Amino acid sequence: MQAAPSTLDHTVFKTSAIDFAQLAERGYVVVPNFLAPHYCQLLFDYAQNLAATDWQQAGIGRADQYTTNTAVRQDKIRWLQRDFAPERAYLDMMDGLRVQVNRELFMGLFDYECHLAHYPPGAFYRKHLDAFKGRSNRILTTVFYLNPHWQEADGGQLVMYDERGRVLETILPEAGKLVIFLSDVFMHEVLAGNRDRFSITGWYRHNTSINGVIDPTR
Repeated sequence: MQAAPSTLDHTVFKTSAIDFAQLAERGYVVVPNFLAPHYCQLLFDYAQNLAATDWQQAGIGRADQYTTNTAVRQDKIRWLQRDFAPERAYLDMMDGLRVQVNRELFMGLFDYECHLAHYPPGAFYRKHLDAFKGRSNRILTTVFYLNPHWQEADGGQLVMYDERGRVLETILPEAGKLVIFLSDVFMHEVLAGNRDRFSITGWYRHNTSINGVIDPTR
């Protein structure tokens, strides 16, 4: 497997493609071709070649309320760490985006956490919110897609809903596409797909640390 670079500079991802005014106005934005195809492929290859033991069954809830429920969520995840060059490269890139968002929208984003997500064929994630108002410091959700040559017939779409439960967007998980949305506003779900589906889901957060613990449980 070809190794991913340890850094991703501004020439391989396109903050200029992000419509920050649209993000501010409606609370979400879909950005095709955010990352150069070569780097998408490297990240896709990296995810595909991880061992089964590198993944864990995704769950819902936090701390003592954390549980796995495959009737709700069936993906497997791997939290990104700076110990591994491809993961560090992505984290560095998204930290650069955090700085840009703060510069453009004055959101006060403090840090970022993210995980790879692997949806085997048939796997789904039922409708949910990433954060509840007043109960989490997750502010902006990002979803970045890795699969090349993804078609409508492959399924696995991200469906976003408005506050009345109406469909706002049905988004095909095509390689290089980045979706950004307010974590505590938009209900969304992942439909079952017909192929192995890989993405990176993350959250920009405010700093609500207590005694050195970031985002403590409440």
